[in-house]
Amino acid sequence: MSYPDINTQPAAMTAVELVSAYAAGTLSPVEATEAILEAIAARDGAVNAYCLVDPDRALVQAKDSEARWNSGYARGLLDGVPISIKDIFLTEGWPTRRGSTSVDPRGPWQVDSPVVARLREDGMVFLGKTTTPEIAWKAVTDSPLTGITRNPADPATTSGGSSGGSAAAVAAGMGPVSVGTDGGGSIRIPAAFCGIVGFKPTHGRVPLYPASPFGPLAHAGPMTRTVEDAALLMDILSLPDPRDPTALPPTVTTFRGQMSREVRGLTVAYSPTLGYAEVDPEVAAVVDAAVRRLAAAELRVITTDPGFADPRDAFEVLWAAGAATMLAKFPDGTREQMDQGLRAVWERGESISAVDYLDARDVAARLGIAMGAFHTTYDVLITPTMPITAFEAGHDVPPGSGLASWPQWTPFTYPFNMTQQPAISIPAGTTAAGLPVGLQIVGPRHSDDLVLAIARYAEHVLAS
Repeated sequence: MSYPDINTQPAAMTAVELVSAYAAGTLSPVEATEAILEAIAARDGAVNAYCLVDPDRALVQAKDSEARWNSGYARGLLDGVPISIKDIFLTEGWPTRRGSTSVDPRGPWQVDSPVVARLREDGMVFLGKTTTPEIAWKAVTDSPLTGITRNPADPATTSGGSSGGSAAAVAAGMGPVSVGTDGGGSIRIPAAFCGIVGFKPTHGRVPLYPASPFGPLAHAGPMTRTVEDAALLMDILSLPDPRDPTALPPTVTTFRGQMSREVRGLTVAYSPTLGYAEVDPEVAAVVDAAVRRLAAAELRVITTDPGFADPRDAFEVLWAAGAATMLAKFPDGTREQMDQGLRAVWERGESISAVDYLDARDVAARLGIAMGAFHTTYDVLITPTMPITAFEAGHDVPPGSGLASWPQWTPFTYPFNMTQQPAISIPAGTTAAGLPVGLQIVGPRHSDDLVLAIARYAEHVLAS
């Protein structure tokens, strides 16, 4: 995709590069923010990544950051770096409508979620909020409230979802970093489709509030252009918050500090299909080529499947029950004006019994046990992130596929929400048509630092 001729240098910089420039005095947070706001104004009309942009607020924050840098004091790791926020996270002063016409924009909006509170404390600059499908329910990004979000690689195609607005913003140079949520692949799917890095950490590593109705499936994490930026954001996002009783204790090391550790010689399981997925031949070829390069770079790659059957039926029970729980609290009349696909999920969720739900949770538990045993032999598991590339925008499933639901075309992502493992998608290459392909790296629970380290090494190998 070609963009209008605008000042793109700061818009093309990573978060680490921006902080280095601030420290050297060669660029200010105000200059960077102005350039990125200019990029948003020029580019977002074709992409629709943002549902709210607040230039005045962003420039106030940027000026405050500039004053801190000029005084020789940076508040945090990414002080002055512009960031976008998925419109799922509560943000003081901005409405959080979650892609729904049923959410009253008048608020009051007086609370920051833990994610937003940590970003604010670090001194980051808030550009605005990014689009999501209604209550983040599906793996593409369109809603009755905000319309269709498109892929910067090809605006005729979907950005993926549900964090599709965040992925499109980062990919199009409309902010170097963003934060998304992932209940079944919602960070990794759009990261793969748009050609960026998307990291789903271990469940509880990033505190959440309010508690997600999707419960143990729900994760939050960074969406960036580089693994290093993702690691830095994790050092911010993973700080504790008392409002999440399921949050993990603070880490004893930093993610960025562990990112460059030695990983050569580690044992990597490569599963091209997980034993059950159908993969587009061109996607398979791109991922196979990437894995061969990793094997040549001294990772010990063994092709093997983890040995579990597709858990989609159990996942869809958990997903529908969570959606119904959330939507039951929405105002009267919501059903009539909502996304019709979500309405069907809501109605299915209302029919699920406690026994059905606990049976599905048992499937997830047994899957987690199986993967725990698998990782006693293999340090990480590598798969394609997606079995396909981005398809025509405006559809919940690939047109002509005969599929009925989004989990049917996302077989590599939702199993690892059920197991709560850390998983990252990094760019593996592109197809002949120029559409991005993602490579997924999955580690044992609590091995977020290892996943980031191997991802950083793979990123370096694949870029060389």
